[in-house]
Amino acid sequence: MSWKNIAALTLALSLLSGCSVIEKLVYRIDINQGNYLEQSDIDTLRMGMNKEQVRYVLGSPMLVEPSYPDTWYYVYYQQPGHEDSVQKNLILAFDAQNKLTGMKGDYQPGPNFLTAIN
Repeated sequence: MSWKNIAALTLALSLLSGCSVIEKLVYRIDINQGNYLEQSDIDTLRMGMNKEQVRYVLGSPMLVEPSYPDTWYYVYYQQPGHEDSVQKNLILAFDAQNKLTGMKGDYQPGPNFLTAIN
């Protein structure tokens, strides 16, 4: 191989490998979407709370399906700059009288969740 071919190959390889290094140096904003919830907010939920009380504590849900209006979805999505994305879900279930009957998702029920509100 001639020195021109070696120089061209070296330049090409350094440019191609530089793309991944340069990408890490480029600033990327953090993207936060949805309902940011803290565990302290979840701890205030009680079995038997009505929808207005839950909305006061947690805010409006991200999704309420028209065919299932008694199931509320709180979804939080975070995409930090160059890191892996994180998604947290909270699903609340209400009965026909609009009383909170259950919760599931990525958050733990508070210690007093099963203590019903009159």
